[in-house]
Amino acid sequence: MVVADLHVHTTNSDGTLTLEEIPAAARAADVRVVAVTDHDRLHPDLRTPVAHVDGVTLVSGLELRVESDAGRVDLLGYGARRTDALTRELDRLQVNRVERARAIVERCEGETGVALDVALEPGVGRPHIARAVDESDAPYDYQGAFDHLIGNGGPCYVPRDLPTFETGVDLLADACGLVGLAHPLRYDDPAAALALTSELGAVEYHYPYGHEVDHRPVERAIDAHGLVVTGGSDAHDRTLGRAGLDREEYRLFRNRVRLHP
Repeated sequence: MVVADLHVHTTNSDGTLTLEEIPAAARAADVRVVAVTDHDRLHPDLRTPVAHVDGVTLVSGLELRVESDAGRVDLLGYGARRTDALTRELDRLQVNRVERARAIVERCEGETGVALDVALEPGVGRPHIARAVDESDAPYDYQGAFDHLIGNGGPCYVPRDLPTFETGVDLLADACGLVGLAHPLRYDDPAAALALTSELGAVEYHYPYGHEVDHRPVERAIDAHGLVVTGGSDAHDRTLGRAGLDREEYRLFRNRVRLHP
């Protein structure tokens, strides 16, 4: 039974739930703990590392994409507080996100001849653009936008200016109670990604990959580096609890990240 969903996105980045809606969504899924892990952003209404709202524990966190020897990977920081260094980097990343989105939209409009309605504001990402494509007169739905326009290597793709793995780890280690690797089996080279966990404190073991996966490489990394098990649904929609920690796993996580719900 999932009691803690530690990978959830809100409208602060590219999710569909507002922070105020999370407690009801959590109760509907019998989830007691939710980590808010928006892309490159701390939620402005979570001012402490942990909060209790309507019977649900909310953990302040974020998902930070970095460049590494294994390629681009995502780090998850839990129990986050605001430091000057992290705030500066997140502000820089949001400026880059807006500039990048503007360039992608211009390329999409040039490619399709259709105007797109995208709010070019902090938090914007490719999912927002794909939704706009889907809702426009362009001949692509949401997935088709990625497949034919804005996916990696697509004609409208624009890369982001990302921090290095080392920089990301340093920033998150100073600001968060625990730093882990997200969805290790999603990367092109899972073994190389898992090798990075020697510098981390956790790894996302429970994750809805959508297909059968071999967890043994993750288990070996956990044993080799003494990693904390994390997990979550990576929810961008309104359904929580598809993956996450059971009661005992959450107890171990809480003790390492120094949360006290």
